[in-house]
Amino acid sequence: MNDHNTKTALTHSLNGLLADLFTLYLKTKNFHWHVKGPQFHDLHLLFDQQAGEIFALTDIVAERVRKNGGATLTGIGAITAASRIADQPRADLAAAEMIAELRDDNGRLVEAIREVKSAAGAAGDNATDGLADDWTDQAETRVWFLSSLLG
Repeated sequence: MNDHNTKTALTHSLNGLLADLFTLYLKTKNFHWHVKGPQFHDLHLLFDQQAGEIFALTDIVAERVRKNGGATLTGIGAITAASRIADQPRADLAAAEMIAELRDDNGRLVEAIREVKSAAGAAGDNATDGLADDWTDQAETRVWFLSSLLG
C-alpha cells in the first residue's frame, strides 16, 4: 500500500472512531438525563463522568485527522453515516438496559480503536499509534465498570 493509501485508510479509520465517539457521547448523556430507579444517583454521576471522558477524546481524534492531512466529519449527517454505534432514541430504558448497552458500545469502541491503531501503524503515524493505547485503556475501564454493575 502506498503512502497516500495508508493515510487515506488512517483518515477513514479515525473519522469512523470520531463518529462512534460522538454517538456514544450523546447516548451516554441521554442515559445520564433519563436514568431512574434505586441506583439513580450513582448512575447519573457515572454516566456523566463517562460522557465527559468520551467527549474529551473527540477533539484529540479530530486533530489527529487534520495532522494527517485529512478532513474531519462536518456535521450530524456525516456522524450518522460513519458511526458503527447504534443510536438510542428511547428515554424509558431500565437502568440495567442502559448499563448493558453502554458496556457493549464501549466494547465496540475498543474494536474501533484497535482498527485505528493498526491503520496508524501502517501509515507510520507513531503519535496516533501511541495515543490509541490510552484510548483503549479508557474504553476498557468503562467496560469493566459497567460490567461490574451488572454482576
